[in-house]
Amino acid sequence: MLQIVPLLLIYFLAPTSSTSPDIRLNLKYVDTGSGYTKLELLQRAAVRSSNRAARVFAGHRGFSGHITAQEPVEPHEGEYLIELAIGTPGQAVLLTLDTGSDLIWTQCQPCLICFNQSFPLYNPTVSSTYYKYPCSGKLCNALSLSACHEECMYGYGYGDNSTTFGILSSKSFTLGSTDSAVTIQDVGFGCGVLNRGIFLNESGIAGFGRGALSLASQLGVGKFAYCLTSFDQNNTSPLFMGSLAKLHGPVQTTPILTNPTNPTFYYLSLKGITVGTRRLKLPKSVFQLKKNGKGGVILDSGTAITRMAQGAFQQVKRAFVSQTKLKVARDLTGIFDLCFLAPPSNSSHKVIVPRLVFHFDGADMEFPQDNYINIDQDTGLLCLLILESDEETIIGNIQQQNMKILYDLEKERLSFVPAQCDRL
Repeated sequence: MLQIVPLLLIYFLAPTSSTSPDIRLNLKYVDTGSGYTKLELLQRAAVRSSNRAARVFAGHRGFSGHITAQEPVEPHEGEYLIELAIGTPGQAVLLTLDTGSDLIWTQCQPCLICFNQSFPLYNPTVSSTYYKYPCSGKLCNALSLSACHEECMYGYGYGDNSTTFGILSSKSFTLGSTDSAVTIQDVGFGCGVLNRGIFLNESGIAGFGRGALSLASQLGVGKFAYCLTSFDQNNTSPLFMGSLAKLHGPVQTTPILTNPTNPTFYYLSLKGITVGTRRLKLPKSVFQLKKNGKGGVILDSGTAITRMAQGAFQQVKRAFVSQTKLKVARDLTGIFDLCFLAPPSNSSHKVIVPRLVFHFDGADMEFPQDNYINIDQDTGLLCLLILESDEETIIGNIQQQNMKILYDLEKERLSFVPAQCDRL
């Protein structure tokens, strides 16, 4: 379905022999070590979120049309990256971690049309565990567009017209750090030889969606969890798979819904919102998933800043304006929809920001203030880290910071608990 998101790096190194599905990965935010200020990081994230939303709402599609050598290859904007080793001996690839798509793919030699990447192109001819996936295999049948010419050829497209075309293949994947690496045999992935899209230094995409082609589904882990550290720090964020994906403390749980027209995404049932001391009177339809597949609420690792359906956002905005005792100000960058004039850092005036709570079916998610408010002393602005959308709502990864979030794929439910993610 999607193709990009805020970025994490997952280190998959040094192959070892193991059949255990219990894996811990260390994730790195895409802009870590870039030297940007916190405000610049947010501005970059806001732009990525807008681009991501266009892809999410457009959805995933099969390959259509054609790619010619004259078509431009554009840079991609991901959110979290996953570094892993493919084949025997292992060759490192860097993939965008995407909970909004299923296919795992990387650029391969010989590449007819490829975008620039930081790692060498994957060379299948030097791997002793590489083989081309048969046309009769279930993963070939799971593709929305495939063709058989002695092997299973695939086409996969995204809402922003990014595409990859190549051969569905299978080989070993090595995940984890050097002292606890796990090698999984026979993982199906796309060996892309015609690729076009919006990429930075990645080699491709690792789908973590709900379909059969995704990495989580192929590993058969049943569940996975992540805990995202603050985006303006240089700490890595842990991702857990299998039995390591578990929560402790005041755990809350809500069902994961399915959109038949977009079954890869993780939809949630959002019932209401509290701002400060008041639960807003929102129409039931504002967050409902409609029969035509429009609307609904998606939890997404690849979107940085939450985008909220217009009917709800306008009420949230008015509630913050009425309960925040500061003067409304304009964000000259045009990125943030609601800002206030913040008192100077040496002022005795204490800023009191209303609390923000999302009420899901059976669970309440109260956000730490840093997850939805940014105060920048250089500009003198206090801005709400929520952007306006049309019908759909996407809960982004900045709002998910310092919460351990567990996706239970078997029971189709999502659980979460507050956590100090840099201490896990």
